Amino acid sequence: QVQLVESGGGLVQAGGSLRLSCAASGRIFSSYGMGWFRQAPGKEREFVARINWNGDTTYYRDSVKGRFTISRDNTKRTVYLQMNSLKPEDTAVYYCAGGRDRYGYVMDYWGKGTLVTVSS
Repeated sequence: QVQLVESGGGLVQAGGSLRLSCAASGRIFSSYGMGWFRQAPGKEREFVARINWNGDTTYYRDSVKGRFTISRDNTKRTVYLQMNSLKPEDTAVYYCAGGRDRYGYVMDYWGKGTLVTVSS
């Protein structure tokens, strides 16, 4: 069983930055694809970014390209989401997810989420 715990959310003004972290338990974290998703109030959960098992392949939704960066440190069993130039429409609960699919196309495990609020 893999447990994922997000941290780093909070309140930030538009144009600001936040870095989310996701700490994972489990000895086989380094073989998992990982990703970040978000859910805004009244909306469905949506994909934000994913990263493959060794960190050399990433993919983003169009609206965050050039502003968000996903990365991972397998020695620390942690995945990060650096968010720059934040916009009010980025306000959401952000969820970390991981799965046995090495490229992050299928997620088997989910964290409980961390709230990001961007004020205008």
